[in-house]
Amino acid sequence: MFKDKVLLITGGTGSFGNAVLDRFIQTDIGEVRIFSRDEKKQDDMRKKYKNEK
Repeated sequence: MFKDKVLLITGGTGSFGNAVLDRFIQTDIGEVRIFSRDEKKQDDMRKKYKNEK
């Protein structure tokens, strides 16, 4: 269902955004994009999930 789809999560570094990401990272989704105003949290998340998928 999610194959080759792009998911945009706004507020992605918050608790809800993390829960959504954890749910979709386990699917066959094509790409996940995270938008957050907190650059440090976004960079931390990028490093955490760099080798995932």
